[in-house]
Amino acid sequence: MKHIEKLQAAKNRSILYTNIRKFFNDKDYLEVETPTLSPTLIPEATIENFSTQFISDFLPSKELYLIPSPEIFMKELISEGFPSIYQFSKCFRNSEQLGKQHNIEFTMLEYYSIGMDEQDSIELTSEMIEKTHLKDTPSWALPPFRKMSVNEAMKKFCDIDLEKCQKQSQLYEKAIKCGLTSVQKNESWESTFNRLFLTFVEPNLPQDKPLILNDYPRQIECLATNQPNSPFKKRWEMYIGGLEVANCYDELKDEEKIKEYYRKEYSTIIRERSSSNRVIADINDEYHKIFKSFPQTSGVAIGMDRLLMSQMNIDNIEGVIIFPFSDMLL
Repeated sequence: MKHIEKLQAAKNRSILYTNIRKFFNDKDYLEVETPTLSPTLIPEATIENFSTQFISDFLPSKELYLIPSPEIFMKELISEGFPSIYQFSKCFRNSEQLGKQHNIEFTMLEYYSIGMDEQDSIELTSEMIEKTHLKDTPSWALPPFRKMSVNEAMKKFCDIDLEKCQKQSQLYEKAIKCGLTSVQKNESWESTFNRLFLTFVEPNLPQDKPLILNDYPRQIECLATNQPNSPFKKRWEMYIGGLEVANCYDELKDEEKIKEYYRKEYSTIIRERSSSNRVIADINDEYHKIFKSFPQTSGVAIGMDRLLMSQMNIDNIEGVIIFPFSDMLL
């Protein structure tokens, strides 16, 4: 990136951050700053982690982890009685591609809204983008949002009704009919779904306006509540220009379900990573206890680098990150 491009990217980032801070401060959200290093992480089998070592002459050494999201600490603050909160946080995910859409270090805007659900967060996020965007942001990156459920998208782009394909064998048969030769008969439902989604759905999502893709399948494990009498979760993702930019949950607060999520995800991580040198982060077996005093909350995570890409009308993340790792490592 040339000097003048770096300078403009830095100026635009500063303007956008300032605008967003004003937006949330005006709504009485509290800006917080939580650690980037943690002794434990929330187990997520789809995310690879970075580890490092604490060394001391006076204390035992300890493995620490760079956070993939500030969620683990922000939820603790909510459980302690904090009001609605937000922060800009550096996040780290290993084994990510290095290229136009990915950087192993990135900036996350994460905000937790007390008393709201995921539908309220759609309206809040729409208002936030409308009031904070850069002055030359293209119209396709601005509200009003389009809305589509994951099942509607699957029906439209690969003629699959997920409500009728709740078993892996059913989804496998549909995938074969779609001509998806890479699918494996003994793989998980989630793996088959992801192959279908990435092959047929994501490349064809409308790009004329930001898209809210909501009601994700229950089979995709995450800490979002379930839709009542439905095989879907109260979760959405936002796409801008065909690129995933945000993720939102109606936050799960059932202690037993969170405890079971930890058990299942950690078991999967142990099974998949124990025979390699990939990081297996420690977990806090008592983390579910913070949800004894957890209010109704909706959380949103927005990738700020990708949001900035859309508002600057740039299709390469290296145009908005001043020191992309692809320049340093490749």
